[in-house]
Amino acid sequence: MATKGNITLNKGIPVIEDAFVVIVKTEWNSHIINALEKGVKKILKAQGASSKTITVPGAFELPFAVKNHYAYSKKMPDAYITLGTIIQGDTPHFDYVCKAVTDGVVQLNLSIDVPVIFGVLTVLNEEQALERIGGKHGHKGEEAAVTALKMIALNRSFK
Repeated sequence: MATKGNITLNKGIPVIEDAFVVIVKTEWNSHIINALEKGVKKILKAQGASSKTITVPGAFELPFAVKNHYAYSKKMPDAYITLGTIIQGDTPHFDYVCKAVTDGVVQLNLSIDVPVIFGVLTVLNEEQALERIGGKHGHKGEEAAVTALKMIALNRSFK
């Protein structure tokens, strides 16, 4: 998702009217995260899917929230979308958080029965993040929703 918009991604978006997606988003960089969430909801609604949002303090907590929602929820989602923005600072903290969150989402995809979509921006500065919420790099929230719908359709085809 690092190019100037995946022009083929938006082709063949499945309409899955009974799809239910849980969006797990962070509080940090809320002006960016809220724009990502708005893009996700726009695509899901257009395709007939419903959603619920869970908010966690930071990106590091995203995998924990997905894992426990999956374990204890009475209404099982068809997919999760994780939304966060990690902006590089002056310390190696950026590298540790990016790796931990990425590894956490990978582990979730290998251990639970529904897809977990990585909608976390890992950028060098705020300008790069803004370019990914409707700027020259497209809208990564919308792309995450399209990816979720395609993965829901794929997952259902296996059953």
